[in-house]
Amino acid sequence: MESIIILIFVIGYLSITLEHPLKLDKTVPALIMAALIWALLAVGFHEGWFDVINTEEQAFNFLSGGEAAEEGFNGTLLHHLGKTAEILIFLIGAMTIVEIIDLHRGFEVLKGAVKTRSKRKLLWIIGILAFILSAIIDNLTATIVLVTLLRKLIQKREDRLWYAAMVVIAANAGGAWSPIGDVTTTMLWIADRVSALGLIEYVVLPSIACFLLPFFIAGMLKPFKGEISVDTTEDLEAERLLSSRTMLFLGLGMIVSVPIFKTVTHLPPYMGMMLALGVVWLVSEYIHPEEDFSEERRHLYSAHKALSRIEISSILFFLGILMAVAGLESLVYGVVNGEEVGTLRYLAEVLQKAIPSQDVVVLLLGVLSAIIDNVPLVAASMGMYDAPMDSPLWHFIAYSAGTGGSMLIIGSAAGVAAMGMERIDFIWYLRKVAWLAFIGFLAGAAVFLAVEYLF
Repeated sequence: MESIIILIFVIGYLSITLEHPLKLDKTVPALIMAALIWALLAVGFHEGWFDVINTEEQAFNFLSGGEAAEEGFNGTLLHHLGKTAEILIFLIGAMTIVEIIDLHRGFEVLKGAVKTRSKRKLLWIIGILAFILSAIIDNLTATIVLVTLLRKLIQKREDRLWYAAMVVIAANAGGAWSPIGDVTTTMLWIADRVSALGLIEYVVLPSIACFLLPFFIAGMLKPFKGEISVDTTEDLEAERLLSSRTMLFLGLGMIVSVPIFKTVTHLPPYMGMMLALGVVWLVSEYIHPEEDFSEERRHLYSAHKALSRIEISSILFFLGILMAVAGLESLVYGVVNGEEVGTLRYLAEVLQKAIPSQDVVVLLLGVLSAIIDNVPLVAASMGMYDAPMDSPLWHFIAYSAGTGGSMLIIGSAAGVAAMGMERIDFIWYLRKVAWLAFIGFLAGAAVFLAVEYLF
C-alpha cells in the first residue's frame, strides 16, 4: 500500500510537470493526488496496514492505539490543513491587495521611471525594478507587472522577448531573499524555518550576485546594444486617476508592514496580511479615483472586483500539492535509529548516506526546481530535515529553490507567467537565456557558501 501511495504521488507529479504537453491545468492532478493519498492513508491506517506519524514524531497505530490513535490521525490531518491554510490565506490577501492597486492603475506610475532609449540602460532599469518589486509584491506579480510595462515601452516583439526573459531571472533572484517574495520563502517563513531578518541577512548577497552577473554579461550581448524606440510619454488614462499613486504606495506599504507586524506581535504572518488587506480595502471604499466619481462606477474599483480577478486555480494548486506532500510526510515508511519515521524523513536519511554533503543535496534541489515545481520540493525538504530556525540549511534551500527555477522557462511561476504573456518558446529560452540563469545561480551559491564557511 505504501508503494501505491508513492506511485500516486509520482504520477501526479509527472502530470503537473507535463501540464503543457497534456494541455491539463496542473491544479487538477494536484487536487486528485492529495485526495487519493489521504483516502488511502485513512483506509490503510484503519485496516492496520501501516502507521501514521505527526509533526512531533509521534507514531500512531490504529490496531493497538484505538480511539487515541484515531484522534492522533485526525489531529495530524487538521494540523497539516491548518498550516496549509495559513499559506493560502496569506497568498489570497497579498493577491487581492495587488489587484486593488492594479484596478486603480497604481502600477502605471512605474512607467514614469523609464526615461531612456538605450537598450543597456533599459535592461538595468527593468532588472532593478524586477529585483526590488519581487521582494515586495512577490516574483510572480512583479513579472506580470513588468511584462505589461514592457508591452507599453517596446514595440518590437523580438526585443521584448529578451527583456521578458531577463525579468524572470531578476524577479526570481529578488524573491529569494524576501519572506514575501516567493511562495517557497513564504512557506519557510510561516513554518518558522527562517525569520524575516535572518532570511534577508543571509540570502540578500547571494541573490544580488545571482541578479548582477547575468545582467552584466547580458549587457555585452548583441540584443542589448544600441537604442530602442521607447514610448516614454505619460499614460494619460492612468494620470486621470486621482487614486493611482495613493493606492500604489498604500498597498505596497501595507504588504511590507506584514513582517514588522509578525515581529512585534509574534502572531502568524496571515494575521498581518488580514490587517493589511482590511486597511487597503477600507481606503478603496472611500477614495475617489476620478473627478466625477459616480455610484454607478464604484464597482470598477471595488475590492469585490479585485477578488474576482485573483487566480483561485493557483490557490487550489497550492492546496493540493501541499496536502499531498503532507500525506507523504505522515506515512510511516521505515525505521531510523530505532524510531519510526515518515517517507520524506526516510528519503533524507537515504540521501544523506548517498551524498554526505548537505550543500550538494541543496544545490541539486535548486537544479531540480528548474524541472519540477519548487513548491513541492521545498514542502518535501521541510519534512526531510529537522534543522533549527535560521539554520544555514534553510537559507540555502530558500536561495536554491527560489533562483534555480530561472534555468528553464517552466521552472518558476514567474517564468510560466512570462511564457504565457509573451508566448516565449521553451527551446528559445533554453538556447538563449538558460546559460545566463545557470551562471547567476552558481555565482549566488558560491557567495552563500563563501559567507557561510569563511565569515
